[in-house]
Amino acid sequence: MADAIKVLLVDDHQVVRRGLRTFLEVQDDIEVVGEAADGAEGVALAGELQPDVILMDVKMPGTDGVEALRRLRDLDHRARVLVVTSFTEQRTVVPALRAGAAGYVYKDIDPDALAGAIRSVHAGHVLLQPEVAGALLSQEEGGSGAGRAGSLTEREREVLGLIADGRANREIARALVLSEKTVKTHVSNILMKLDLADRTQAALWAVRHGLSG
Repeated sequence: MADAIKVLLVDDHQVVRRGLRTFLEVQDDIEVVGEAADGAEGVALAGELQPDVILMDVKMPGTDGVEALRRLRDLDHRARVLVVTSFTEQRTVVPALRAGAAGYVYKDIDPDALAGAIRSVHAGHVLLQPEVAGALLSQEEGGSGAGRAGSLTEREREVLGLIADGRANREIARALVLSEKTVKTHVSNILMKLDLADRTQAALWAVRHGLSG
């Protein structure tokens, strides 16, 4: 399965990990490469196994999912993290998204929908439930980002629109005929000018202000 999506499971409940593995192993395009029982072990295994997607629980003893996400972000790890949680409260899920998660699903998700979610975040998309997207947008609108659209250059607007479409830096570089380094610079400038913390907030901002495709 050379082209399979490599998935790492991070959950403190063995029965949950076993259930996820059992289902995912029958998918032709998904390969489970490892399991971790807490966030710290998950971060360590991510560095060792280089997964494409990490399924991450939020509430775990020791290093929880949010802290693990922050560590992965600080390490600039390439894996996309999909939060798999039984908690629906915005105060639980929103910090995980702000820490760099590509989206979240509930543990009672239909198995086929989970496989679809893995494929979606691996393709670069942001996967948000409507109520959480609304919460993030409300918080963003309370900040200074909405008043700074005029500070963006035309190229930055193009980059922002592609971020909202779920494009990775490499894809943006290809689409705009730029180097990845230049794209990274544009992304940094966008976040600074709009006073946003990460690409998820930038994507939501772009959708809210009509800059997405």
